[in-house]
Amino acid sequence: MIKAIIVDDELGARESLSKMIEKNCKQLEIVAKADSAQAAFEAITNKQPDLVFLDIEMPNGNAFDLLEKFKEINFNIIFTTAYDHYAIKAIKFSAVDYILKPIDPEELVEAVKRFEKKHQGQPNVLDKQFKTLLSNVRPENKLKKVGIPDGDGLIFINLSDIVRCESDGNYTFFILTSGKKIIASRTLGEYEQMFTEDNFFRIHRSHLINLQHVKKYIKGEGGYVIMSDDSQVEVSRRNKNEFLEKLSHV
Repeated sequence: MIKAIIVDDELGARESLSKMIEKNCKQLEIVAKADSAQAAFEAITNKQPDLVFLDIEMPNGNAFDLLEKFKEINFNIIFTTAYDHYAIKAIKFSAVDYILKPIDPEELVEAVKRFEKKHQGQPNVLDKQFKTLLSNVRPENKLKKVGIPDGDGLIFINLSDIVRCESDGNYTFFILTSGKKIIASRTLGEYEQMFTEDNFFRIHRSHLINLQHVKKYIKGEGGYVIMSDDSQVEVSRRNKNEFLEKLSHV
């Protein structure tokens, strides 16, 4: 059995999720429920769960205050929140799972399946993943790192090290300043949504570039850019004006 803990300050939410898990996820055993960050810290320390369903906002400390208390995070987390919380972007960047309330049983089942897929032990990856999240979620920090899912787990890279991203069907190639190429099992469209506010721009159907790494723009029908690694990337005619406007503000 997979040991799980539910953390939510609302009694109704805890009981509703507990019943949903009992009915739809019989591989999970609820070993504790907690209504505050402090109660959750004690329950997690004592019960050593595999998985924690963690509400983001709680009285007297939120989910991230709770996680800061652990020297090492060796349990997995599925965040739960009632709205599109400010932290969702940081959660996506860190490749951590979440479910929006009211929780849909099918979404719960899918989230648990994703957990089971990656559950095959990688405590060092888990700790790094959540430490990256804690760094990304701090208001004084701009999002600096992103977790890239590859075939074996997650690779964590600095946003500033990404020169460009290139589409390959349902996969995305990341080209880094070091010259290294990383393939991610997500589409370019997903990364476009994540990176748009962070000086990235999709200049072509198959290319998303880091505007900080644009060395030169060459005029033409759409033109093309020369990146900091001397690669040349075509600018689509349709995106040209918006691209030049955004580039002028970098």
